[in-house]
Order: sequence, then structure tokens, then C-alpha cells
Amino acid sequence: MQTVVSPLDCKRRYAYADYYAINDDNRYEVMEGTLMMVPAPNIKHQRISGRIYRVMANFVSNNGLGEVFDAPTDVVLSDDVVVQPDILFISGERAAIIGEQAVMGAPDLVVEISSPSSSFNDSVRKKEIYQRFGVKEYWLVFPEEKAIEIMTLEHGLYREFCSAKDEGTVSSKIFPGFEVDLKGVF
Repeated sequence: MQTVVSPLDCKRRYAYADYYAINDDNRYEVMEGTLMMVPAPNIKHQRISGRIYRVMANFVSNNGLGEVFDAPTDVVLSDDVVVQPDILFISGERAAIIGEQAVMGAPDLVVEISSPSSSFNDSVRKKEIYQRFGVKEYWLVFPEEKAIEIMTLEHGLYREFCSAKDEGTVSSKIFPGFEVDLKGVF
């Protein structure tokens, strides 16, 4: 039986075991020991997420590259950092980090679909965390701007690999030959 942990305890530092013990219908992430409630995404967000997920999952499956997951999938980066990216990819070579309850380590690729309320968190906080834990490729999707920015890890820092706004395509460095047309996303 799981224990109910009060998410209202702001002063407490949370670890993965505390997070995992929460037994309610809310979604949470743990950002460096701080428990944060994650609101349910809106319909526009879900449509965009579904479109990117389908294209990426088909490419990955057709080329035998690994596995693609969508939210909510727990990603445990450390005992005090647990996130739920919108979409994530784990290469076949790193499949051992996929556990029964969570991904136990940094994905190869993460997609976060930003909203006005999550923009700072996605563009600054999560970007820094994903960079620090070695996520090789980070996609930031901005629905209101109809834009996608893709960053790749180079010498421990994210650098813009490609981006597009309103129209055009974006491509992935870790999936050679993979492109996403913005018309099919937005």
C-alpha cells in the first residue's frame, strides 16, 4: 500500500522514493528536491505532442533505433530530479535504463512543448538540468509562435542545431535523415 505524501510541504526536500510514494491523481516533477505539481496539458498541446510523437516513433521503429515514450513517463535523472518530458527517446544501445516504473537515467532526446506558464521552466530550468545530465538533444516546441528549436550537446553545453518558425522543417542530429515539417505539427 502506498503512503499519501502531502505535496503542500514546501520546506521538505523530496527524493524519488517520496515522489513515488505519492498516491493521488495529480502529476508532479521533482526539481532538485522541490516537488512541483505539473498541470494537465491543454488540447492544443496534446495535438502537437501526438503529431510529433507519431512521426518520431514511426521513424525510430522503422529504423530499429530504440524506443520513444510520451508523457507521463517518469525519468529519474538523480534521486532529487524526476521529470516527465512530453516526448523522450532512448536508443537501443541504452535500453537498460528503461525500468518497469521509470527511465533511470538521461534519455538520448527530450521534447518539451512549452506554454506561456511553463516557458521559463522549459527554456531555462529544464534546459540546464537536461544539459547537466547529458541529454544529447533537446527540442523546445513553442505552439503560440509555431516554432521548434533543436539544441544538441557539444562539449557539455547546448548549442542550437536547427530551428524553424511558421514554416519549413527541422531535423535531428541523432536521427540522420529525420525531418519534421512544421505544417504537420502546427
